[in-house]
Amino acid sequence: MTVKQKTLAREFTLSGKGLHTGVLVNMTFKPAPENHGFKFQRIDLDNQPILEADASLVIDTSRGTVIGKNGARLSTIEHSLAALTGMDLDNVLIEIDNEEVPILDGSSKPFVEAIEEAGVVEQDAEREFLEITERMIYRDPENGSEIIALPDDEYSLNVMISFDSRVLNNQFAVLDDLADFKNEVAACRTFVFVRELEFLLQNNLVKGGDLDNAIVIMDKEISQTELDRLADLFDHEHVAVKKEHGILNNLDLQFDNECARHKLLDVVGDLSLAGMRIKGRIIATKPGHKTNTEFAKLLKKEVFKQKSKKDIPSYNPRVEPVLDVNEIKTFLPHRFPFLLIDKITEIKDDYIVGVKNVTVNEPFFQGHFPEEPVMPGVLLIEAMAQCGGLYVLHSRTEKYSTYFIRIDNVKFRRKVVPGDTLVFKIVLTSPIRRGIANMKGSCYVGETLVAEGEFMAQIVKA
Repeated sequence: MTVKQKTLAREFTLSGKGLHTGVLVNMTFKPAPENHGFKFQRIDLDNQPILEADASLVIDTSRGTVIGKNGARLSTIEHSLAALTGMDLDNVLIEIDNEEVPILDGSSKPFVEAIEEAGVVEQDAEREFLEITERMIYRDPENGSEIIALPDDEYSLNVMISFDSRVLNNQFAVLDDLADFKNEVAACRTFVFVRELEFLLQNNLVKGGDLDNAIVIMDKEISQTELDRLADLFDHEHVAVKKEHGILNNLDLQFDNECARHKLLDVVGDLSLAGMRIKGRIIATKPGHKTNTEFAKLLKKEVFKQKSKKDIPSYNPRVEPVLDVNEIKTFLPHRFPFLLIDKITEIKDDYIVGVKNVTVNEPFFQGHFPEEPVMPGVLLIEAMAQCGGLYVLHSRTEKYSTYFIRIDNVKFRRKVVPGDTLVFKIVLTSPIRRGIANMKGSCYVGETLVAEGEFMAQIVKA
């Protein structure tokens, strides 16, 4: 079933303090055009640079996910990205006037509620999916973290967390359908151990921290006097420990496994940096921002690989050709031994696909080379040129010829030998003007690119 891309129906603004900087930050989420993706724009900087939500831009993961490019940086992006993904969006521009996304209540809920109020609209372009076709895995031997991706029809997640703590040991969270993100995951807040909180305070790292935007876990004995001191540092009313949970009593848990659900939230946000919606089951054990973003980089490579495969023309020898060799002869003047296209299998508005079966009886193998037959590279270029000529000439009622006047960026990537079936794809790279056609040619054996080049042809009336 075709799924369309989506963006916001209207823009909205959220404001709050950055967790570590403590400064007031304003974020405006705006509708964006098709194929835009998620992008952040630092409107407080000169030239207002744009930072794409891209795993290749990750520069730090020690206290949240931080992206940077050309000196501009932005931190703690994961909760906002999780909300955009969880609310089924594809294209949004986020303008922000500081270097840190506001922490708000420590979850994705404020973002989700604002998206819901603004509305979501469908666009014309189809959504592309990264389909997990085989098992993918990333392990971090230093901390024992692991993420596995398995084939599945939908995007689903299993997360397990484990800490050396009597209060928070093992917890599990599952999300079988991303449509349940709003109700099952979005409101789950970040968590921190009191020992980490003391370190952060001592190192001036949580200037915008508040006891109400995190679950504070107490897994060691601490006096009420010390708790009061911590509360005072955060300018918060005094709190105590819930004995049944070992957490501060300033808030109630949304779920018994809220911490695991928040880690799942982080995984959704961080994996959005792969740049494409996932179709697969994610199994994450002890995930963290470093592990998540490293896995997002693996997914991004898989995106590139799958996009490259889409450019590879398919060939089924049982399907009737669009043009057979006798029909080809009515358009091209070439004849034995220089007609190098056996059939045309596809002709579309901007490309053509042709086939040549290479046999040991090719006359050029007599001299190139008798003991090691290899098809000359110049003939691969000629074959691509003939295929391009067929694209230009096949629809013309009058007699024309094509003469190639320029060839650029030719690369030979693998030798062609007897028994290979060559599949050529020639793509028009700009509209034909004044009798000049610019094309890019690719030659494949199976899924392997063996040669490519760019061609300019002049169309002349015969």
